[in-house]
Amino acid sequence: MPTAIAVTGADLALPAQDERTLPAAVLGDIDRQPLEQALRAVQNLVEQHGHVVVVHSGATPPGVERRLRTIRSLLESDRIAFLRPDLPPLAVAVLARQLRQLASCDLGPGVLASAGRLLTHYLHAGALLGSLTRLDRIPVDLKAHARSWVPGSQFAVLAHPEPRVVRLGTPDAALPGPDFATSLLVARGQLQSDWVGSTLAPAWQARGLREAPLPAESADWWGTGKAIEFCAYLPDLPVLYQLVASVRQNPCHWCGLDVIGDRCVFCSATPPVLGELQPYGGPQPYGRRLPVG
Repeated sequence: MPTAIAVTGADLALPAQDERTLPAAVLGDIDRQPLEQALRAVQNLVEQHGHVVVVHSGATPPGVERRLRTIRSLLESDRIAFLRPDLPPLAVAVLARQLRQLASCDLGPGVLASAGRLLTHYLHAGALLGSLTRLDRIPVDLKAHARSWVPGSQFAVLAHPEPRVVRLGTPDAALPGPDFATSLLVARGQLQSDWVGSTLAPAWQARGLREAPLPAESADWWGTGKAIEFCAYLPDLPVLYQLVASVRQNPCHWCGLDVIGDRCVFCSATPPVLGELQPYGGPQPYGRRLPVG
């Protein structure tokens, strides 16, 4: 029974990368539905798939996040995980698709959910912007802000893995790219330019370039709809699987799932301090209350 990978909007459910990529569960308008209806939809997902990983961006409306956490609380379930990486919306959609690819493999739900944090390190995400005036998620110096008021100015911005802002037309108008083979996904907003395809893709030695619709949350994330968002990523399932399978796995001391790293994405538990470990058969917490996180 494969773990369900859910997203908060249809534009975050990218087309399948290969024949093994599982479809995304779209929780669209979950904050606008009656609570009982939204609760039943998520409960059905848990019953059908065993575990659910909800992937969403930092630009997801607060009402959606509150509704999701309310549902998880009402279900009293440690089988629902929330993954909100510090990435622009298009990169979040790419990450969700990579998890959908891996969901078809023999990975436990804890490892699959933990893989989201691991795979984030292999994404290079940014955008070409026509204005920096409302960009507050990337450090921008005053000089760059002032230049953004000049008509016709365009800026290449790298959000991840390290923030970088350069103005097109200057000698340093280049962004550091990946040092491994990637594909490039592009989503065009209300900005006209061929810079991503003609300059960035060759510079990053992208193996291929595909296009997708610009996610609705991108305008809020970048502070403008005049943007062309891009993301370089690892497209091949064997490479993704090898990355995840090669990392050490440990059982979560709270819920028992095998996980990668020091924090369980499902129950939010972190390893206890060695001196606080209870011997087997010792006093146990009453019930199965979830750790706060």
